[in-house]
Amino acid sequence: MRDILEQLARKREQARQGGGERRIAAQHAKGKLTARERIELLLDEGSFEEWGMFVEHRCTDFGMQEQKIPGDGVVTGHGTINGRLVFVYSQDFTVFGGALSETHAGKICKVMEQAMQVGAPIIGLNDSGGARIQEGVASLGGYADVFQRNVMASGVVPQISMVMGPCAGGAVYSPAITDFIFMVKDSSYMFVTGPEVVKTVTHESVSAEELGGAITHTTRSGVADRAFEDDVQALLMLRRFHDYLPQNNREKPPLRPGGDPAERAEPSLDTLVPELPHQPYDMQELITKVVDEGDFFELQPDYAGNIVIGFARMAGQSVGIVANQPLVLAGCLDIKSSIKAARFVRFCDAFNIPLVTFVDVPGFMPGTSQEHGGIIKHGAKLLYAYAECTVPKVTVITRKAYGGAYDVMSSKHLRGDVNLAWPSAEIAVMGAKGAVEIIFREDKHDPAKLAAREADYTQRFANPFVASARGFIDDVILPHETRRRICRSLVMLREKKLENPWRKHGNIPL
Repeated sequence: MRDILEQLARKREQARQGGGERRIAAQHAKGKLTARERIELLLDEGSFEEWGMFVEHRCTDFGMQEQKIPGDGVVTGHGTINGRLVFVYSQDFTVFGGALSETHAGKICKVMEQAMQVGAPIIGLNDSGGARIQEGVASLGGYADVFQRNVMASGVVPQISMVMGPCAGGAVYSPAITDFIFMVKDSSYMFVTGPEVVKTVTHESVSAEELGGAITHTTRSGVADRAFEDDVQALLMLRRFHDYLPQNNREKPPLRPGGDPAERAEPSLDTLVPELPHQPYDMQELITKVVDEGDFFELQPDYAGNIVIGFARMAGQSVGIVANQPLVLAGCLDIKSSIKAARFVRFCDAFNIPLVTFVDVPGFMPGTSQEHGGIIKHGAKLLYAYAECTVPKVTVITRKAYGGAYDVMSSKHLRGDVNLAWPSAEIAVMGAKGAVEIIFREDKHDPAKLAAREADYTQRFANPFVASARGFIDDVILPHETRRRICRSLVMLREKKLENPWRKHGNIPL
């Protein structure tokens, strides 16, 4: 018995060593943690239960039968974050560069399947050189097996990808299917084809960082949701982020009451909206002043800044926030912002997270680049997402809500539950100037008459009372009572039941 126990201890130690001290030192020299160190930092202390520690690849080509390391380049299992169950896999770059083999993929698939069966989130810590070339099509099949499970888990349990090293070729499509992608600055990158292939095919010279680094994907492509400074910050922020999410699509998000009273008034909001209609203000100020303790976890903060998305709590309840940002492009909806918000709305709907929408939108962005880029179809994604959504929806119009953008931004017509407006709200087909120039085009050569018409139009329609008279707005509220009214609405809506007609699935305008 002693011999077998000693053999077990040796095998466990060999597995924990991964690619060996030299490769671990090389990983540390790059400012990166090892696969096991990442799991220890992510999960509650002592909670990790490892699966597949002794799994080895079965490849016999190119001398691979002589190179077998227990675990085969990925650490998998389950543990807890703040006491709540999660499943995790962490690719080990010290073992074959984290390259994915058939058995490596099998380990990932195993924890994904179990996560779906028990209803717990899946977190992938990606750090891999790609498919293991020595295994040929078997490794490609392994990727496809993972992709299939990503798709089946979508909308069933939350899926989070933390890219902490290279992620290239077919490997990028697993994170792309997951709900959220986070990256680490200067050490992680994602691309379908690397810099050398790009240079060969298109003759462009580009670095890996420029092509697919964390800054590129959080500012230009919109592929990633956030970029963090290093492994430690990334994993600690991931623990914080996880706290906003439910375990699965059958549960409600966690309720964490704090010390911020739901009835709290915020007098400074009464002067947030400027007197001049074209003067911008920071919508972030409104968000941080109404949510619990000013704590707002923003997603994609550096991409499509004309719309703000993220998670917060109100009276302890997790909510998804969507808000137009007047500081960027006057808060117009364009292609990027529509896609950004639509995917977020659909995630919240899939996982029972109520939506709070703050509206100050002058319309859709005009111009040939937008029209030729398909703003019609991309804008319809956001419309579709809100219309399909069945979770509680509370909307507050702070200033402009013009044209089709008024409809799209969680209006009463798209089954908004509680639609409120500030006294400064302007709900109309378009701004007074544009409307008057169309209605009274015969007066276009008479500026004085046009000015009088504009003043009359503003008085008639640039207010929330016409929409309120028709029941499209449930109440016109004072800005300082916004938090109280939203919190009360969310409590009232907590047991809301609404189902869409049965269908296999809708056909969102992709």
